[in-house]
Amino acid sequence: MDESKCVGCGACAEKCPKKITDTYNMGLKDKKAIHVEYPQAVPLKYVIDPNNCIYLQKGKCGACKKLCPAGAIDFEQKQETLTLNVGAVIFSSGFNPFNPSALDSYRYDYRPNVITSMEMERILSASGPTGGHLVRLSDKKKPKKIAWLQCVGSRDMNRCGNPYCSSVCCMYAIKEAVVAKEHSEEGLDCAIFYMDIRTPGKEFEKFYNNAKEKEGVRFIKSRIHSIQDIVNSDDLRISYLDEDNKLQSEVFDMIVLSIGMEIDKNIVKLSQKIGINLSEGNFCKTSTFNPLETSRKGIFVSGAFGGPKDIPQSVVYASGAACAASEILSPARNTLAKKVEPIPETSVIGERPSIGVFICKCGSNIAGVVDVGKVVEYASKLPFVDYAAENIYSCSQDNQDGMAQLIKEKGLNRVVVAACTPKTHEPLFQETLTSAGLNKYLFEMANIRNHNSWVHKDTPELATLKAIDLVRMAVEKVAIAKPLSETELEVNQQALVIGGGIAGISAALGLASQGYDTYLVEKNNRLGGEANKIFKSANKENVQKELTSLITAAQNNDKLHIRLNSSIVNVKGFVGNFKTVIASDNKEETIEHGVSVIATGGTASKPSEYLYGEDERIITSLDLDEKFINNDKSLKKVKSAVFIQCVGSREPNRPYCSGVCCTHSIINALELKKINPDMNIFILYRDIRTYGEKEYLYHQAREAGIIFIRYLAIDKPNIKIENGKISVTVYDTSLNKYLEMEADLITLASAIIANQDQKLAKFFKIPVNEDGFYIEKHAKLGPCEFATDGVFLCGLAHYPKPIDESIAHGKGAAAKALTLLAKKKIRTSGTIADVEPLKCSSCGVCVSICPYSAPSFIPDDARFFAGKAQINPVLCKGCGLCVASCRSGALRLKGFDNDQIFAQISAAFEKAA
Repeated sequence: MDESKCVGCGACAEKCPKKITDTYNMGLKDKKAIHVEYPQAVPLKYVIDPNNCIYLQKGKCGACKKLCPAGAIDFEQKQETLTLNVGAVIFSSGFNPFNPSALDSYRYDYRPNVITSMEMERILSASGPTGGHLVRLSDKKKPKKIAWLQCVGSRDMNRCGNPYCSSVCCMYAIKEAVVAKEHSEEGLDCAIFYMDIRTPGKEFEKFYNNAKEKEGVRFIKSRIHSIQDIVNSDDLRISYLDEDNKLQSEVFDMIVLSIGMEIDKNIVKLSQKIGINLSEGNFCKTSTFNPLETSRKGIFVSGAFGGPKDIPQSVVYASGAACAASEILSPARNTLAKKVEPIPETSVIGERPSIGVFICKCGSNIAGVVDVGKVVEYASKLPFVDYAAENIYSCSQDNQDGMAQLIKEKGLNRVVVAACTPKTHEPLFQETLTSAGLNKYLFEMANIRNHNSWVHKDTPELATLKAIDLVRMAVEKVAIAKPLSETELEVNQQALVIGGGIAGISAALGLASQGYDTYLVEKNNRLGGEANKIFKSANKENVQKELTSLITAAQNNDKLHIRLNSSIVNVKGFVGNFKTVIASDNKEETIEHGVSVIATGGTASKPSEYLYGEDERIITSLDLDEKFINNDKSLKKVKSAVFIQCVGSREPNRPYCSGVCCTHSIINALELKKINPDMNIFILYRDIRTYGEKEYLYHQAREAGIIFIRYLAIDKPNIKIENGKISVTVYDTSLNKYLEMEADLITLASAIIANQDQKLAKFFKIPVNEDGFYIEKHAKLGPCEFATDGVFLCGLAHYPKPIDESIAHGKGAAAKALTLLAKKKIRTSGTIADVEPLKCSSCGVCVSICPYSAPSFIPDDARFFAGKAQINPVLCKGCGLCVASCRSGALRLKGFDNDQIFAQISAAFEKAA
């Protein structure tokens, strides 16, 4: 199969006569010799299983080759071995979803309504086997009750040998339950059976609370042993002990197994062969202060191979690994680069509009609902449309190449693509126009998937009419579109990093190590931030020793200029050309730089409960770290210690998890056990959140005799001091009774809070959420950058995270910043606001309302139009806020001018012929 030609139409798989009994990897319950390898990919890519293909095994059949409209099937292809000479390697080999077939008690191989979470994703997807309709596989009935069983293939050393936590399962189960409720036309009962709910990521706890309190998802703390069949029924029964230790039994229409992650056995063998050390769970073994480096020098790691990760973490580590690799490759930068010759732009000024319309089927995403042929036929008859056609996947490379060729052959000077969302695909199609010699702004996109086929899947006739309307509106708008120009800017080759904690130092070293002068500004008198207070990492490394080495590396780098006891006074400029004024020792210094990295960190809160501050034996986690660092002799006298979790976190005023507290308390509890193995240690918790391979610490703690007692938020532990003795009373949810224990030491796991700096946020035009943490560009795909160009984000300023994740985040932010610095020149968008000064009344509304400070007044000493508004094209983001607010009609938005908008509105009211 030639994947570069495959358009994902599925004709080959549909007609393939060979069925395979092992169905798991498809993510569905049936599979053939030709199947989708990655069912979430768009466009879908089909592969041939050589072990089951009749033609490859017996030389017969070949039906798929005859049917393939793209000529993608080539039985003459041979495996080829390539030898590449490279300076660095990034291992991003991913993971395999756990196969629950081995767990007979869950009946996965025998009951069609027991499915995996991956299969549930496909059922809920509009591109899935049921077209997004929530039905069970046995009889296509709509379910009324669905259960999710957590930790299938994770946190289980007895049945599958995977003791670690897969990190992502709790959140995706909650998401699936919420989405399933949205898909259900009738009331759907969703129940999640769990051991611990682990939602430590940004905004995850809020999502969990919302699912529980607003969406009505039931959360039942119980690990399910087995699924029971019901005679003469496709329903399924679950028996479990509830939190009152009473036996309960429920019947469900469907059961979803929340499967974990495993490293492929071939990757394990390859790693061992090339000398990459693996962890106990067969993930790549890394250290806390070098989370991106493998044991083999020059080989770096990203993604789930480095440990179970969700999408944002995978993106962070991928960017970080790119930075780490580019650090050792920087001396050779651009030595092998090939210059792409720009294609001259064809002038279309004065030409009659000649529009090409391309309607995308998007597999079954659009064509499964919309009559694409009818839309194409209608579009071909619209004014100025000289070419109209349909594509299976317009975004595939062969269709892109074909589109560029057609633009040249047909002499098209404007293009409309009716497909999916312009948010992700518009830049791709604009590149196609550029490669064909057209101005990229002579393009319009009609979203007939997200805005149409997905939301009107039950009314295909109306969806087709709406698609026709959307195409007609797009044609009317693009017909009067004009070429737009982009401003070219020189990028200042210096960088500024604000915040000298772990993440800030890592980002600064990532930039300076590649030859860029970098200024590291820290408000305190030393580098290191909160890490200066931490004793040991989750890998049991001495944090102070490793931190000293990191700071020394920063101090010894000639390209890294450190400014301690410094603060930001003012910031002016824009991407590529910032001017920042810093104050230090009553002196001001102006730094010119092209990029900025915000790493202002966070801090541990001071508890306002549990008698903190009233007795020296009641301390915080960092206070205990300080005692370890100073080798405090008083710890040897402690006979009983109590740790209380979630102090200030997961509360109404701080509805987030601080992420590190469970692991931190377990590390410190194990350290106390080293000092005195006979010490009685209790950890009072709500959910133990030792995600990933930190789960091994949890095992070690229990084996060491540390006792874990779960409490509820509505009934917190109570501390009393009488006659000089401290006692703690807590309701044990497992024993269903109150326990009282004496304590010589109480450690409170206090919340991490942001170092809020509203002034800095205003300087850089960056948003802050209600918890005080900065808001990234995109929660999943842009965790290292802001929506404001040239400004990047890392560390605790983004959200609470442990040291290794902070370092990876710092490197990731540096990598993103380097993509700008390495360009040396950048172009601004052509879709920006423009002022007609003769109409401007100088009211100043645009100046006051713009969130990016793009409008300003022309200086009084200017020769023309003094006092009138002007737009800085570099700062303008094309949001249109100023245009909508202008009282005199002096502002317009290029690419969305009034005549274009009114043309679309008029077209919307026309009726299809």
